[in-house]
Amino acid sequence: MAETLSDVHWDPWEEEIYESPFDVYRQLRDEAPLYHNAQYGFYAISRYEDAERMLQDRVTFSSAQGTVPDTMLKQTPIPPGLFMWEDPPQHTFHRTRLARVFTKLSVSKLETEVREFCSKTVDDLVGRKSFDLVADLAREVPMRVMGLLLGIPESDQPMLRDHFIESMHRPKGTDPDRTYVNGAFSSYIDWREKHPADDLMTRLLLTEFEDETGTMRRLGRDELVTYINLIAAAGNDTTGLLIGWIGKLLSDHPDQRAAIAADFTLIPNAIEEVLRCEPPAYAFGRTVTADADFHGETVPEGAILMCIPGAANRDERQFGSDAEQFDIYRKAERHISFGYGIHFCLGANLARLEGRLVVEELMQRMPNWHVDEDNAQLVRGGPTRGYEQLPVIVD
Repeated sequence: MAETLSDVHWDPWEEEIYESPFDVYRQLRDEAPLYHNAQYGFYAISRYEDAERMLQDRVTFSSAQGTVPDTMLKQTPIPPGLFMWEDPPQHTFHRTRLARVFTKLSVSKLETEVREFCSKTVDDLVGRKSFDLVADLAREVPMRVMGLLLGIPESDQPMLRDHFIESMHRPKGTDPDRTYVNGAFSSYIDWREKHPADDLMTRLLLTEFEDETGTMRRLGRDELVTYINLIAAAGNDTTGLLIGWIGKLLSDHPDQRAAIAADFTLIPNAIEEVLRCEPPAYAFGRTVTADADFHGETVPEGAILMCIPGAANRDERQFGSDAEQFDIYRKAERHISFGYGIHFCLGANLARLEGRLVVEELMQRMPNWHVDEDNAQLVRGGPTRGYEQLPVIVD
């Protein structure tokens, strides 16, 4: 087995590694580019070239059995419409229903409203000597944006957001409790059917299309609930984690933060560098449909192959000898934090917009802060990595 070639050890649920994974990432890339975890039975890749291959070859590396470690190992049934866990043609059919909503052009039309959320949220923090950048900012903006897209009443948004975050970071081996949220969304769907509006939920409800069987129809109730769950859960968790990482890395590099404060045109590239250095996704996987060779070893048909984006994004073979350094001037468009190929993150444009606007509004009001490291805390459990608490002190 590949694991016997090195004493390196990686377990996506081991807290010590999760807290500071970079030495392990380096070991994996150098000593065990194809790693086998005998305890759980999965394989893992950590070099950029291998990750790109896995993400591009959708035939050999299938998403149909899920892509999240816990779900894959438990062989959890996949509900219809969860297109991130489907292969073509089902994936193409279901993803197309949402693709137009998240194009650059469509997202740009939301900028005024999203900026209003960002501006109001940051305004509420002005004058405070300290605040929790996650609770008071990073979790607030995505929640409001998802509410805007889906037409969720503002009073219900915090409860739904907290449910999604708790579900995403539930303890290993436990199933998500979908009873509350499915019931809530069913009620919203019932209400929206009678009160259509200019929002995504109404569009999903009313659009007729030809499905993969050639039948003209609308989305079924189960498909609608799955769509809405996916959009709201992913949009709240990963974008919130991204904003938290922006705050952390700019605190760690005050000289680069000062450069951004003096020149806002640096912000988009800075966000790409944050994504490269600290991707919100901790691990994602594919099921191997035919024997696949990596570095002289074979991943057998039917096996689970994990990709570690945080390791691949710091691979010096792709990003140069300084790949482990944070540099807002780096051109790092090829990072895999949003995936690659047909499963490229549908909400990437929206996440980038939210990140950019948060930085712009924050820099205009409080351009200097530092993280209270003693009280910062990472999330526990789940397929993503980022901060649950990130107290900052305004300088």
